[in-house]
Amino acid sequence: DGKLLAGRELAWVEDPVDAFFLQVQGSGRIRLSDGSTVRLAFADVNGQPYRSIGRWLVDQGELTLDQAGAQGLKAWIRKNPERKDELLNQNPSIVFFREEKISDPSLGPRGALNVPLTAGRSVAIDPRWVPLGAPMYLSTSQPGHDGRPGSLPLQRLVVAQDTGGAIRGGIRADLFFGLG
Repeated sequence: DGKLLAGRELAWVEDPVDAFFLQVQGSGRIRLSDGSTVRLAFADVNGQPYRSIGRWLVDQGELTLDQAGAQGLKAWIRKNPERKDELLNQNPSIVFFREEKISDPSLGPRGALNVPLTAGRSVAIDPRWVPLGAPMYLSTSQPGHDGRPGSLPLQRLVVAQDTGGAIRGGIRADLFFGLG
């Protein structure tokens, strides 16, 4: 409800699902109403485990797994506005941010190695399975227009430069596609 940290806000966003995905991503940029941009960088977490709200909706029979992405979550909230807080409170993990100056707008956010992520070449991993800085070979397919795997192969050398609370296990990695 924002009461505990009142006065320490960096920004308010209009869409709670956008705020949720900003926390999932761990960093991002916010375009302010005056046209300027603020970069939010990961600062810390509250120590609670990450729980997928999309998975919760699937488990409740509210959505299918294919519908549990950002657009599906936003549509569900539009249809069930009175249950928005119930949904968002299923994930007790909170990410805290700090403002970071944007010295070069073309650079990606800093990952766990404290270097800017490179579009198409940086991945986030579970450091219990893969050491940060390790080169990795990615062999998958490019996402289609709806975010699901497409038919074009995506095979390249990448570097483990970031981590994430939702990335668990040795076969999971999230590729940084770039800004936007």
